[in-house]
Amino acid sequence: MWKVIIRRLLMMIPQLIILSVLIFLLAKAMPGDPFSGLIGPKTDPKQIEALREAAGLNDPWWQQYTHWMSNALHGDFGMSYTMHLPVSELIGSRMINTFWLSLLAVILTYLIAIPMAIFAAKNEGSWKDQVLLVYNSITFGIPAYVIYLFAIFVFGFVLGWFPTGGTVSPEASGWLAELGSRIYHMILPATTMALLGTTGIFTYLRSGILDEQNQDYVKTARAKGVGENAIFTRHIFRNALLPIAANFGFVITGLLGGAIFAETIFGYPGLGQLFITAITSRDYSVITALILLNGVLALIGGMLSDIIMAIVDPRIRIE
Repeated sequence: MWKVIIRRLLMMIPQLIILSVLIFLLAKAMPGDPFSGLIGPKTDPKQIEALREAAGLNDPWWQQYTHWMSNALHGDFGMSYTMHLPVSELIGSRMINTFWLSLLAVILTYLIAIPMAIFAAKNEGSWKDQVLLVYNSITFGIPAYVIYLFAIFVFGFVLGWFPTGGTVSPEASGWLAELGSRIYHMILPATTMALLGTTGIFTYLRSGILDEQNQDYVKTARAKGVGENAIFTRHIFRNALLPIAANFGFVITGLLGGAIFAETIFGYPGLGQLFITAITSRDYSVITALILLNGVLALIGGMLSDIIMAIVDPRIRIE
């Protein structure tokens, strides 16, 4: 297993190099620059040009990339042009918030989707199954931001059950109160994200259970008198989980990358909200760092999914 991990890590090196070049070139291709917003009727063009020269924006692109990548390997992604803070510090502070929100959302997603898929598969063709299929079709078809706005309006403003922004209440005193306040602020966005994220897990698991029920080994087990609960738990459910396990790494790293719409609409200060702020202010240093982070997380997610598949299914060997 360690040889597999080392091999995959070595394969990630050229992928990261290509990814970093593409990200840097796409960021440079965006219209304007971080200093374009400073231009006004009374602005001296020479001052703006001096700022661009000092920031190295007039250098050839390959020199800018080499300088940026060299610093990035040492954890230095430069300074935010608009927030006037180190980019690594900004990402580090926001990543903690996104991590806890993502963790809660992942847990809730699987706690909702797995029982839902089992219930639907065991009641295939009934009105109960049809209701769940319609529900997942609706959550898949409706834009996420519509559901987020609806949840904020109903549960935040009308009912007043949950806060509509922030992470910790200013009145919270002590680590226990702060922990409770943090969880309280995460319940609404995490639950909404989980309810919208059940579609893929529900569909794969329900289809997997229905397919496994008709396999020959299931018929053989029934002929031998094995109980239905034992057949379902030891064979059908375990094998139907394989596609879910294969996607688990992507689910984790995808959520860690930041739920852009959720964090922005719910006013949750995470990586997603930071990404939107950086785009609107043309803060290239923050944009490139966040996209590179998402790319790294995606590659790690692929590696985690392969490792998880090898663990849960001994028949699979990663080559």
